[in-house]
Amino acid sequence: MLFPIGHEDLRGRRWPVVTIVIIALNVVIFLGTHWKMDEEASRLAEIKVNTLLVAAAHPDVQLTHSQQRIVDVVRSQNPALFDEIKNEKPENSFDEEQRSEDTEQAQIVAADLGKQLDGMEKDSITENYTYIPYKASAISLITANFLHAGWLHLIGNMWFLWLAGTVLEDAWGRPIYAVFYMIAGVVALLVQGAATPHMIGGILGASGAIAGAMGAFLVRFPKTKIRFLFAVFLGFRFLRWKFLAPAYAMLPLWLGGQVLSAFVPGMGGVAYWAHIGGFGFGMIVAVALKYSGAEHRVNQAIEDKVSWSADPRIEKASDAIEQNQVDAAIGLLKSLVAEQPESHEAHDLLMQAYMRKQDSVSAQAEAAALCKINLKAREMDLALGNYEAYCNLGGAKFPTTEWMALCRHLEGKQIWQRAALEYEKIAAAYKGEKPSIYALISAGRINLKQLGNTTEAARLYREVKDSPVPHHEWEDAIRKGLAECGADVPAPAANGAVPTAMASKPATPSTTGAGTVNATNAILNSSAVDIRALVDK
Repeated sequence: MLFPIGHEDLRGRRWPVVTIVIIALNVVIFLGTHWKMDEEASRLAEIKVNTLLVAAAHPDVQLTHSQQRIVDVVRSQNPALFDEIKNEKPENSFDEEQRSEDTEQAQIVAADLGKQLDGMEKDSITENYTYIPYKASAISLITANFLHAGWLHLIGNMWFLWLAGTVLEDAWGRPIYAVFYMIAGVVALLVQGAATPHMIGGILGASGAIAGAMGAFLVRFPKTKIRFLFAVFLGFRFLRWKFLAPAYAMLPLWLGGQVLSAFVPGMGGVAYWAHIGGFGFGMIVAVALKYSGAEHRVNQAIEDKVSWSADPRIEKASDAIEQNQVDAAIGLLKSLVAEQPESHEAHDLLMQAYMRKQDSVSAQAEAAALCKINLKAREMDLALGNYEAYCNLGGAKFPTTEWMALCRHLEGKQIWQRAALEYEKIAAAYKGEKPSIYALISAGRINLKQLGNTTEAARLYREVKDSPVPHHEWEDAIRKGLAECGADVPAPAANGAVPTAMASKPATPSTTGAGTVNATNAILNSSAVDIRALVDK
């Protein structure tokens, strides 16, 4: 199973009010309708199928208007299916019985089925508010987008809407996004109806409109990296991996899967053509908004609305720094940071004030705070700049959580040499501490897998191997790394004893069992290190 769990642009300048309202409406409508729709579904299907069976076995029976429309649609749009119903062996006991009945008795059965169908159609949510191609109504083109067949159908659609819709709402503004969403849903249903006019069941769900949002997302944010979870059951084991992939790679693959499924016989139950039509519509609209200049005008209007005036203390502190009243500025900014600990402007001015005062230690702390704020906002390049400012101020022991995150960012951008160097700097700064183990293994992995420097990789793996820091859980990874480097690797002793090369090292107290696991988990939580990313990447 492959499932998107987020992406790097999942943030906005304002609350995504329209998306939240759409999700809320879908949930409320689902809670108020799905019980009744579940009850209707099997009964309606039975009546319609039985009507077709009677009509196929007895072409001369008189049918009600609703029954005749069903028969005409199937006979004209899918004659092969109608001939199959008519000529193949009986589908069930009802079909077998009807074939043996005379026309008079069949007429009685048809009339009874017609009364049942007419009675259900008056009050049926499915018949009145889902999109049924052969008797579509204008209202059903809207309402079908807010009805869902089950919990998984609803939850899956709403999650995809949140991922794609929130950023489009932020880019296009609420009015354009709301109109686009509704029209995308209508277009998707019309495309499905045109592709499958013989359908006698209702089409429902928000996926057509959401596919429109996905198509627009591809045009508007093609390079955005989407985070995926790949999970599989192997026997009694549940294996899972996370990875990032750009929208321009994954969304066309999804669309290709929909196109293939639309042409594969027996792949019913999903409105593939609605997905295809919605996706295409979304791409067209996104291109039109981008090149017409409308998106730029909307973006400027949003910026004007969300722009804000700086806290008066920011302006006063800035003036005080200009007048060389550094202590007064620091006092104002400290009070502001106490109230607003994530104020980027306050920390930035504080760093400048401390630099003016030549207090490099305090300035380093502000650079680290700015880095943490920018990492949280996923402003990775700004965070990297804050780290570099920290180093320029003479800092040498950056907080591990932020430092590791920056290293992973460098890996993500495939700046391998710099990433390996930073990991080695972490190992040196935290020598004799647990983060040094993860950092050395990461540096070794990059040198081995990405830079092809087996000599340097072997040196790093040996440094980990000889480290006095307990690292029993990493022995297999270290041994494997050394083997790939072509280095001699002592085999583990059969009785679990420490190999001779390590036995000469001073003994270091360590914990075993649950203690080791808990200690490892504590370190991982404190340094936010993804072990799989460090060892297997």
